[in-house]
Amino acid sequence: MRIFRTMFRINKSLPSIFFFFVSVAAFGQNAFKIIPLGVKGGIDESNLSAYMVAPAKSNEYICLDAGTLHYGIEKAIENHVFNIPAEQVLRKYIKGYFISHSHLDHLAGLIISSPDDTVKNIYALSDCIETFKSKYFTWKSWANFADEGESPQLKKYHYKVLTPGEEIPAENTNMMVRAFPLSHSNLTSTAFLVRSNDDYLLYLGDTGPDEIEKSHNLDALWQAIAPLIREKKLKAMMIEVSFPDEQPDKTLFGHLTPHWLMKEMDELEKLAGQGSLKGFNLVVTHVKPPQTNIDRLKKQVAAENKLQLNLVFPEQGKALNF
Repeated sequence: MRIFRTMFRINKSLPSIFFFFVSVAAFGQNAFKIIPLGVKGGIDESNLSAYMVAPAKSNEYICLDAGTLHYGIEKAIENHVFNIPAEQVLRKYIKGYFISHSHLDHLAGLIISSPDDTVKNIYALSDCIETFKSKYFTWKSWANFADEGESPQLKKYHYKVLTPGEEIPAENTNMMVRAFPLSHSNLTSTAFLVRSNDDYLLYLGDTGPDEIEKSHNLDALWQAIAPLIREKKLKAMMIEVSFPDEQPDKTLFGHLTPHWLMKEMDELEKLAGQGSLKGFNLVVTHVKPPQTNIDRLKKQVAAENKLQLNLVFPEQGKALNF
């Protein structure tokens, strides 16, 4: 901003079009583009958690969860995000899948689309990979499109078991990914910290608050990302808020409400510094139908946003840039 003001004072006589271009340059460029293929939790099988993520100006995407694929890609094409057929987006643009946990609403699209997909990696923590092997890619429930598990193995997918805290390359892209465990009722879920050069994006799979889950997983995650927020390297966080505040704590089943979200954001701000979250991009995911709940939840999140986060509610098939 200081650069912009200086240049404007020196060049008062320049036309307004120059004013516009200087302002764009001063505020910097986007680091990531996100294509939401599915944004909801719950009953709508055409709109379940799945987000294509790539560095800006790249078509080498990873998919963070894969609840809905084909329908979401079609919606993105309708919105002019892609100008190639849906099957080519699936086969050529998506380079691998990072699956947060083994619930169907986070991986059903991958299973259903597997006959038309190309050779790729599935990245997940060990428990999730074992569920793929023993429950999904079996010949009684589907077909084994992986290169491990029941025979015959069709060898389309290769499992990559993630080690918590270890940063690894997302193959066939220029991104790196680090996994963090999350507590999701009876399961271990995952947060993925994606890096492109020196910029970061954080995606959380389903998670409950530490206080309810009797866990320290979110605290450990906040400890890890607080320096990135202070240094303005973390461009956005994608985090679930499944229920409005009326949902009793005893029936959260490893999810967040607006109240619990903001309580966790308070903890994060304590670590990152006072005022550090003002204007920070917070993308609210996994909101559960019906629409009355969604509308109530949005109002509650806005009302409880004392930290002045930049709240974003993604829409299926509409690109986000951070």
